[in-house]
Parts: sequence; C-alpha cells; structure tokens
Amino acid sequence: MDKPTLVDDDMKAGEALLNKLDETKFDVKAALWYYMADSEEWRLILASPFVDTDGPKKAYEKVQLQLQELDSRYELFLWNISLVSPDDKLIKTLKSAIKTGKGISHIRFTRNVINNVFIEDAYIYRLT
Repeated sequence: MDKPTLVDDDMKAGEALLNKLDETKFDVKAALWYYMADSEEWRLILASPFVDTDGPKKAYEKVQLQLQELDSRYELFLWNISLVSPDDKLIKTLKSAIKTGKGISHIRFTRNVINNVFIEDAYIYRLT
C-alpha cells in the first residue's frame, strides 16, 4: 500500500494551530507531523510540559479550544493530534539530532536513522 501524502493544507493547519497555542502561552517544546508506519497515518505530535504538570486530559481540552478557534479552511481534528511529554522517547531521539529555535521551522526529515531508530518521515516545526 502506498504511504499517504502529507499535503500542504495539513502543514498549514499544523502551523496555524501551533501559532494559536503560542498566542495562549501553551508551552510547546516540540511540534511535528510524524508518519506512523504501523497505522499508515500522519499524526501531529505536540510535546508540552503541560502534559506532565496538569495531565493529558486538560492538555487535550486546551488544544481542542484552540482547534475550535482555527479558521474553518483548516481541517484539523483532535484525533489527528497526539499530545506527549517533552520526555517522550521519540521527541528525545529527534532532539538528539535536530534542534530548532522557539519559532516555527519547516524541516522535512525523511528516511533517516537516529540512534538506531528509523524515522520514515517527519515534518518538523519545532524541537527545542
């Protein structure tokens, strides 16, 4: 089966959500689209210390509020998003090889190995 394509609209929607979260001071240490080969889908992964301090449920509630505020042209839903701790294994692995500033980068990272972990495909906005 062919890998689904991450389209420009998805990338713009992820960036728009990240901008909204930044405006509300929701601390996002890492943000990226990540291709999950097992389920053959793209997932927007957001790493925030809020997940550790207040728990995933409250973190998802805050993200959902910002999703509702997004321009209707963006089709991004909570089920497309994974909220994780900044100490998540994948995030730590990626940060060992790539670091961005606090702003928004646009780094495509495809078919690479970091510390014996194969990364099929990722579109990185932020890794701090």
